Amino acid sequence: MTAHAPVKFGVDLITFYNPSFWDLPDENAIQELSDRDPEAIWRKILDAAAEAGITSLEVTFGPADTDSIRRAFGGPEEFRKELEGRGMELKSAFYLEGSWEPDADRGAIADSAAAYARFIKEAGGDVLVAAPPMRTTWNARPPVFADFDLMKNVADIAHVVGHASLQEGVTTALHTEAHSTFCTARDVDLLMALTDPLFVSLCPDTGHLALSGGEPSHIVSRHRERVVLSHWKDATGPAPLRVPIDESIHDEHREYFRRVGAGSVDWFSWGRLMREIGFTDLALLELDAVADPVAEITAAREFIERSLAPVFP
Repeated sequence: MTAHAPVKFGVDLITFYNPSFWDLPDENAIQELSDRDPEAIWRKILDAAAEAGITSLEVTFGPADTDSIRRAFGGPEEFRKELEGRGMELKSAFYLEGSWEPDADRGAIADSAAAYARFIKEAGGDVLVAAPPMRTTWNARPPVFADFDLMKNVADIAHVVGHASLQEGVTTALHTEAHSTFCTARDVDLLMALTDPLFVSLCPDTGHLALSGGEPSHIVSRHRERVVLSHWKDATGPAPLRVPIDESIHDEHREYFRRVGAGSVDWFSWGRLMREIGFTDLALLELDAVADPVAEITAAREFIERSLAPVFP
Protein backbone atom coordinates (compact mmCIF):
# COMPACT_ATOMS: atom_id res chain seq x y z
CA MET A 1 0.00 0.00 0.00
CA THR A 2 1.30 3.45 -0.94
CA ALA A 3 1.84 5.78 2.00
CA HIS A 4 0.50 9.29 1.67
CA ALA A 5 1.76 12.40 3.41
CA PRO A 6 -0.86 13.96 5.69
CA VAL A 7 -3.06 16.43 3.86
CA LYS A 8 -2.37 20.08 4.59
CA PHE A 9 -5.29 22.41 5.20
CA GLY A 10 -5.49 25.93 3.88
CA VAL A 11 -8.01 28.74 4.06
CA ASP A 12 -9.08 31.68 1.94
CA LEU A 13 -8.97 34.75 4.15
CA ILE A 14 -12.47 35.91 3.22
CA THR A 15 -13.53 33.33 5.81
CA PHE A 16 -12.47 35.80 8.53
CA TYR A 17 -14.33 38.85 7.23
CA ASN A 18 -17.48 38.67 9.36
CA PRO A 19 -17.83 41.74 11.64
CA SER A 20 -18.93 39.52 14.54
CA PHE A 21 -15.52 37.85 14.56
CA TRP A 22 -13.99 41.30 15.12
CA ASP A 23 -16.68 42.67 17.48
CA LEU A 24 -17.18 45.48 14.98
CA PRO A 25 -20.42 46.86 13.49
CA ASP A 26 -19.75 46.19 9.78
CA GLU A 27 -17.17 45.27 7.18
CA ASN A 28 -16.24 48.91 6.63
CA ALA A 29 -15.11 49.03 10.25
CA ILE A 30 -12.83 46.02 9.64
CA GLN A 31 -11.25 47.85 6.72
CA GLU A 32 -10.83 50.95 8.86
CA LEU A 33 -9.04 48.85 11.46
CA SER A 34 -6.77 47.47 8.75
CA ASP A 35 -5.99 50.99 7.54
CA ARG A 36 -5.20 52.09 11.08
CA ASP A 37 -3.51 48.98 12.49
CA PRO A 38 -2.75 46.31 9.87
CA GLU A 39 -0.69 44.31 12.36
CA ALA A 40 -3.81 43.82 14.51
CA ILE A 41 -5.67 42.40 11.50
CA TRP A 42 -2.95 39.94 10.67
CA ARG A 43 -2.23 38.91 14.24
CA LYS A 44 -5.87 37.98 14.85
CA ILE A 45 -6.23 36.14 11.52
CA LEU A 46 -3.00 34.17 11.86
CA ASP A 47 -3.73 33.23 15.46
CA ALA A 48 -7.23 32.03 14.51
CA ALA A 49 -5.95 30.09 11.50
CA ALA A 50 -3.36 28.32 13.65
CA GLU A 51 -6.01 27.46 16.24
CA ALA A 52 -8.11 25.84 13.49
CA GLY A 53 -5.22 23.70 12.24
CA ILE A 54 -4.50 25.73 9.10
CA THR A 55 -1.02 25.86 7.57
CA SER A 56 -1.64 27.36 4.10
CA LEU A 57 -3.23 30.69 3.18
CA GLU A 58 -4.88 32.31 0.20
CA VAL A 59 -4.77 36.09 0.34
CA THR A 60 -7.72 37.89 -1.16
CA PHE A 61 -9.10 41.45 -1.25
CA GLY A 62 -8.98 43.77 1.77
CA PRO A 63 -8.83 44.10 4.67
CA ALA A 64 -6.19 41.31 4.63
CA ASP A 65 -4.72 41.95 1.18
CA THR A 66 -1.29 42.53 -0.30
CA ASP A 67 -1.40 46.22 0.60
CA SER A 68 -2.01 45.41 4.27
CA ILE A 69 0.85 42.89 4.12
CA ARG A 70 3.21 45.63 3.00
CA ARG A 71 2.03 47.96 5.73
CA ALA A 72 2.11 45.30 8.46
CA PHE A 73 5.31 43.43 7.58
CA GLY A 74 7.19 45.59 5.10
CA GLY A 75 6.87 43.36 2.03
CA PRO A 76 6.34 39.84 0.70
CA GLU A 77 9.65 38.38 1.90
CA GLU A 78 9.05 39.60 5.43
CA PHE A 79 5.55 38.13 5.28
CA ARG A 80 6.95 34.77 4.16
CA LYS A 81 9.34 34.77 7.11
CA GLU A 82 6.48 35.58 9.49
CA LEU A 83 4.48 32.65 8.14
CA GLU A 84 7.47 30.30 8.27
CA GLY A 85 7.98 31.21 11.90
CA ARG A 86 4.42 30.06 12.55
CA GLY A 87 4.77 26.85 10.52
CA MET A 88 2.61 28.34 7.77
CA GLU A 89 2.95 29.24 4.10
CA LEU A 90 1.27 31.33 1.44
CA LYS A 91 -0.19 29.17 -1.32
CA SER A 92 -2.12 31.59 -3.49
CA ALA A 93 -3.62 35.04 -3.89
CA PHE A 94 -6.83 36.21 -5.54
CA TYR A 95 -6.25 38.63 -8.42
CA LEU A 96 -8.87 41.37 -8.77
CA GLU A 97 -6.94 43.95 -10.76
CA GLY A 98 -7.11 44.65 -14.48
CA SER A 99 -10.12 44.61 -16.77
CA TRP A 100 -11.94 41.98 -18.80
CA GLU A 101 -13.37 44.49 -21.29
CA PRO A 102 -12.64 43.87 -24.99
CA ASP A 103 -10.85 47.21 -25.34
CA ALA A 104 -8.77 46.81 -22.16
CA ASP A 105 -5.09 47.67 -22.45
CA ARG A 106 -3.42 44.26 -22.70
CA GLY A 107 -0.01 45.69 -21.84
CA ALA A 108 -1.33 47.24 -18.62
CA ILE A 109 -3.01 43.95 -17.71
CA ALA A 110 0.23 42.04 -18.28
CA ASP A 111 2.22 44.50 -16.15
CA SER A 112 -0.34 44.34 -13.35
CA ALA A 113 -0.50 40.53 -13.39
CA ALA A 114 3.28 40.23 -13.44
CA ALA A 115 3.66 42.55 -10.44
CA TYR A 116 1.02 40.63 -8.51
CA ALA A 117 2.59 37.28 -9.41
CA ARG A 118 5.99 38.58 -8.33
CA PHE A 119 4.55 39.42 -4.92
CA ILE A 120 3.04 35.93 -4.65
CA LYS A 121 6.34 34.27 -5.55
CA GLU A 122 8.40 36.36 -3.15
CA ALA A 123 5.91 35.58 -0.38
CA GLY A 124 6.29 31.85 -1.04
CA GLY A 125 3.18 31.13 -3.11
CA ASP A 126 2.78 29.70 -6.60
CA VAL A 127 -0.83 30.25 -7.74
CA LEU A 128 -2.61 33.39 -8.93
CA VAL A 129 -6.38 32.84 -8.75
CA ALA A 130 -8.34 34.93 -11.27
CA ALA A 131 -12.12 35.27 -11.48
CA PRO A 132 -13.62 35.80 -14.96
CA PRO A 133 -16.17 38.64 -15.18
CA MET A 134 -19.68 38.42 -13.82
CA ARG A 135 -22.62 37.85 -16.11
CA THR A 136 -25.02 40.67 -16.92
CA THR A 137 -28.49 40.36 -15.38
CA TRP A 138 -30.66 38.16 -17.60
CA ASN A 139 -33.33 40.79 -18.40
CA ALA A 140 -30.95 43.67 -19.10
CA ARG A 141 -31.65 45.81 -22.16
CA PRO A 142 -29.93 45.18 -24.46
CA PRO A 143 -29.20 41.61 -23.39
CA VAL A 144 -25.59 40.49 -22.99
CA PHE A 145 -25.03 36.84 -23.83
CA ALA A 146 -22.09 34.78 -22.59
CA ASP A 147 -21.66 33.61 -26.17
CA PHE A 148 -18.59 32.57 -28.11
CA ASP A 149 -17.42 36.11 -28.80
CA LEU A 150 -17.67 37.19 -25.16
CA MET A 151 -16.00 34.03 -23.90
CA LYS A 152 -13.26 34.31 -26.52
CA ASN A 153 -12.40 37.75 -25.12
CA VAL A 154 -12.34 36.31 -21.59
CA ALA A 155 -9.99 33.59 -22.81
CA ASP A 156 -7.74 36.14 -24.53
CA ILE A 157 -7.33 38.16 -21.31
CA ALA A 158 -6.83 34.98 -19.29
CA HIS A 159 -3.96 34.17 -21.65
CA VAL A 160 -2.42 37.60 -21.04
CA VAL A 161 -2.63 37.12 -17.25
CA GLY A 162 -1.44 33.52 -17.45
CA HIS A 163 1.54 34.32 -19.63
CA ALA A 164 2.58 37.24 -17.42
CA SER A 165 2.30 35.27 -14.19
CA LEU A 166 4.18 32.30 -15.62
CA GLN A 167 7.18 34.52 -16.34
CA GLU A 168 7.36 35.05 -12.57
CA GLY A 169 7.04 31.33 -11.77
CA VAL A 170 3.37 31.53 -10.78
CA THR A 171 0.46 29.61 -12.35
CA THR A 172 -2.80 31.37 -13.18
CA ALA A 173 -5.93 29.40 -12.30
CA LEU A 174 -9.48 30.47 -13.17
CA HIS A 175 -11.97 30.45 -10.29
CA THR A 176 -15.53 29.19 -10.78
CA GLU A 177 -17.67 32.04 -9.38
CA ALA A 178 -21.47 31.74 -9.22
CA HIS A 179 -23.31 34.15 -11.56
CA SER A 180 -20.09 34.79 -13.47
CA THR A 181 -19.20 33.80 -17.03
CA PHE A 182 -17.42 30.79 -15.53
CA CYS A 183 -19.94 29.05 -13.28
CA THR A 184 -22.07 26.50 -15.13
CA ALA A 185 -20.88 23.18 -16.54
CA ARG A 186 -21.12 24.65 -20.04
CA ASP A 187 -19.07 27.70 -19.04
CA VAL A 188 -16.28 25.58 -17.60
CA ASP A 189 -16.19 23.29 -20.63
CA LEU A 190 -16.14 26.20 -23.07
CA LEU A 191 -13.54 28.39 -21.35
CA MET A 192 -11.27 25.42 -20.69
CA ALA A 193 -11.51 24.58 -24.40
CA LEU A 194 -10.70 28.18 -25.39
CA THR A 195 -7.66 28.54 -23.14
CA ASP A 196 -4.21 27.06 -23.62
CA PRO A 197 -3.47 24.63 -20.75
CA LEU A 198 0.18 25.69 -20.80
CA PHE A 199 -0.85 29.13 -19.55
CA VAL A 200 -4.28 28.80 -17.89
CA SER A 201 -5.21 26.30 -15.19
CA LEU A 202 -8.30 25.67 -13.07
CA CYS A 203 -9.28 26.50 -9.49
CA PRO A 204 -12.70 24.88 -9.00
CA ASP A 205 -14.80 26.13 -6.10
CA THR A 206 -17.17 23.37 -5.02
CA GLY A 207 -19.63 25.73 -3.33
CA HIS A 208 -19.96 28.06 -6.30
CA LEU A 209 -20.34 25.15 -8.73
CA ALA A 210 -23.14 23.74 -6.55
CA LEU A 211 -24.83 27.16 -6.41
CA SER A 212 -24.75 27.19 -10.20
CA GLY A 213 -26.60 23.88 -10.44
CA GLY A 214 -23.69 21.54 -11.09
CA GLU A 215 -22.16 18.60 -9.28
CA PRO A 216 -18.54 19.63 -8.75
CA SER A 217 -16.94 16.23 -9.23
CA HIS A 218 -18.79 15.64 -12.52
CA ILE A 219 -17.75 18.99 -13.98
CA VAL A 220 -14.15 18.97 -12.79
CA SER A 221 -13.57 15.35 -13.79
CA ARG A 222 -13.58 16.44 -17.44
CA HIS A 223 -10.77 18.91 -16.74
CA ARG A 224 -8.84 17.05 -14.08
CA GLU A 225 -5.48 17.74 -15.69
CA ARG A 226 -6.05 21.51 -15.32
CA VAL A 227 -6.57 21.58 -11.53
CA VAL A 228 -3.77 23.25 -9.57
CA LEU A 229 -5.84 24.40 -6.57
CA SER A 230 -9.39 23.95 -5.33
CA HIS A 231 -11.65 25.76 -2.87
CA TRP A 232 -13.51 23.38 -0.58
CA LYS A 233 -16.88 24.64 0.63
CA ASP A 234 -20.43 23.36 0.66
CA ALA A 235 -23.79 24.82 -0.37
CA THR A 236 -27.44 24.19 0.39
CA GLY A 237 -28.06 23.57 -3.30
CA PRO A 238 -28.59 25.55 -6.52
CA ALA A 239 -29.34 29.27 -6.28
CA PRO A 240 -31.57 31.10 -8.79
CA LEU A 241 -29.52 32.13 -11.84
CA ARG A 242 -32.00 34.70 -13.16
CA VAL A 243 -31.56 37.32 -10.44
CA PRO A 244 -30.17 40.87 -10.43
CA ILE A 245 -26.39 40.73 -10.76
CA ASP A 246 -24.95 43.82 -9.12
CA GLU A 247 -22.50 44.74 -6.37
CA SER A 248 -24.62 42.88 -3.80
CA ILE A 249 -24.58 39.50 -5.56
CA HIS A 250 -21.61 38.16 -3.59
CA ASP A 251 -23.36 38.99 -0.32
CA GLU A 252 -26.46 37.20 -1.62
CA HIS A 253 -24.41 34.04 -2.11
CA ARG A 254 -23.56 33.77 1.57
CA GLU A 255 -26.95 32.49 2.70
CA TYR A 256 -26.46 29.42 0.50
CA PHE A 257 -22.94 28.51 1.59
CA ARG A 258 -22.13 25.94 4.27
CA ARG A 259 -18.91 24.46 5.61
CA VAL A 260 -17.64 21.23 4.09
CA GLY A 261 -19.95 18.34 4.99
CA ALA A 262 -22.98 20.45 5.88
CA GLY A 263 -24.64 20.89 2.49
CA SER A 264 -25.48 19.20 -0.81
CA VAL A 265 -22.05 18.53 -2.32
CA ASP A 266 -21.16 14.87 -2.84
CA TRP A 267 -17.89 14.92 -0.88
CA PHE A 268 -17.17 11.23 -1.36
CA SER A 269 -17.15 11.71 -5.14
CA TRP A 270 -15.05 14.84 -4.72
CA GLY A 271 -12.57 13.12 -2.43
CA ARG A 272 -12.21 10.19 -4.85
CA LEU A 273 -11.65 12.57 -7.76
CA MET A 274 -8.95 14.50 -5.90
CA ARG A 275 -7.25 11.20 -5.05
CA GLU A 276 -7.48 9.94 -8.64
CA ILE A 277 -5.80 13.03 -10.04
CA GLY A 278 -3.17 12.99 -7.31
CA PHE A 279 -4.33 16.23 -5.73
CA THR A 280 -4.18 15.15 -2.10
CA ASP A 281 -1.56 17.46 -0.61
CA LEU A 282 -3.82 20.45 0.15
CA ALA A 283 -7.48 21.09 0.90
CA LEU A 284 -8.10 24.85 0.84
CA LEU A 285 -11.18 25.49 2.96
CA GLU A 286 -13.39 28.52 2.55
CA LEU A 287 -16.56 30.13 3.79
CA ASP A 288 -17.63 33.66 3.05
CA ALA A 289 -17.35 35.78 6.20
CA VAL A 290 -18.63 33.50 8.96
CA ALA A 291 -19.14 34.63 12.54
CA ASP A 292 -17.08 31.82 14.11
CA PRO A 293 -14.42 30.90 11.54
CA VAL A 294 -12.36 28.80 13.94
CA ALA A 295 -15.30 26.51 14.74
CA GLU A 296 -16.41 26.26 11.09
CA ILE A 297 -12.92 25.57 9.75
CA THR A 298 -12.23 23.03 12.49
CA ALA A 299 -15.50 21.20 11.76
CA ALA A 300 -14.72 21.13 8.03
CA ARG A 301 -11.21 19.84 8.65
CA GLU A 302 -12.44 17.13 11.01
CA PHE A 303 -15.11 16.04 8.51
CA ILE A 304 -12.44 15.56 5.84
CA GLU A 305 -10.06 13.77 8.19
CA ARG A 306 -12.69 11.39 9.60
CA SER A 307 -15.57 10.96 7.17
CA LEU A 308 -13.56 11.14 3.93
CA ALA A 309 -10.70 8.94 5.15
CA PRO A 310 -11.85 5.94 3.04
CA VAL A 311 -11.61 7.94 -0.20
CA PHE A 312 -9.26 10.86 0.52
CA PRO A 313 -5.97 10.05 2.20
